[in-house]
Amino acid sequence: MNTLTVRALLAGLCIVATGALADSLPQRWVSAGGSLSEWVVALGGEAKLVGVDTTSLHPASLHALPKVGYQRQLTAEGILALKPDILLGSEEMGPPPVLQQLRAAGVRIETLSAKADEKTLRDTIERLGGLLGAPDKAKQATADFEARLAVQEAWVKKAQSAQAAPGVVLLIGHAGGNLLVAGQDTSGDWLIQHAGGRNLATHSGYKALSVEALTALDPQVLVLSDRALNGDKARAALTQQNPGLAANSALRDGRVLVLDPTLLVGGLGPRIPDGLASLSRAFYPSAQALNTESRP
Repeated sequence: MNTLTVRALLAGLCIVATGALADSLPQRWVSAGGSLSEWVVALGGEAKLVGVDTTSLHPASLHALPKVGYQRQLTAEGILALKPDILLGSEEMGPPPVLQQLRAAGVRIETLSAKADEKTLRDTIERLGGLLGAPDKAKQATADFEARLAVQEAWVKKAQSAQAAPGVVLLIGHAGGNLLVAGQDTSGDWLIQHAGGRNLATHSGYKALSVEALTALDPQVLVLSDRALNGDKARAALTQQNPGLAANSALRDGRVLVLDPTLLVGGLGPRIPDGLASLSRAFYPSAQALNTESRP
C-alpha cells in the first residue's frame, strides 16, 4: 500500500469518525435558563435550539423560538411536542415530577450549576462545548470571559484607590412589590462585589426584608432588578409601593440603578462583563469610564 493510499484511508477514517461523533451529540435542544441559552448561542449552537424558557430573552433572535414556560414551572407536554434530544437547565429547573416524566419519555436531562463563581462557569462552558462538539470555541470563550474579568478587577482596584466602596443593596421585585434582597452567596452578591460595591445584606440567599430593615441598612446605591418593569417605570413603582424608602440615602441622592433581571438567572452568562462595567460606572461616577466593549 503506497503512501497516498494510506493518507487517503486515514482521511476517510477521520471523516467517518467525525460524522459518527456529530451523530452521537444531541441535535435538538430545549434550554431552560437565560444564561445557559446565551452560552449555547455564543458557542455556535443556536441552530440546535428548538425551544427555550421565558427567561431566555437574549439574543433577540431567541424570541422567535417556542416557549416552554418559566424554568421552575416547565410542562412536559410543551417540551415533548418539540421532540428534543436534550433539555438543558440549572438546578433551578423544575418541577421534579415534570423532569421525571421527561426522562421516562427518553429526553436527556442535562443539569448544570447556577452557582455564581468562575470555576463553575469554566465547568459549564467546557460541558456545553463538549455537548455541542465545539471544545475549541469553549476554551476561547472561557479565556475571553476571564480576561475581561481581569480588566474589571484592575479597574475597580484603581477606582477604590480614590473612593471607598459604596454600600449597596440589590432588590429583586415585581412591579414594585414582593421585594427580595440579595444576600451572601447569591448571583446578586457576586455582581455587587465584582462591580466594586459592598453588599450590606448579611443574610444568606434571597430574603424579604421590611421597609424598616431596608431603611436601617441605608445603602448609598440601590440596585433594582424588576421582573415586570424597567427604567423609570421600575423606579416609580418601587417608591409608589414602598413610600417608606424615600428616606433612604440612595433614593434621596438619585442613585437607584435598574438591572436586567436575566443577568441573575442560570449562573454567569456572556453579558456579565458588560453588566459589571455598567454597575461600576454608577458605583464610581468620578472614575474614568470602563469601556464595556474592550476585549483584552
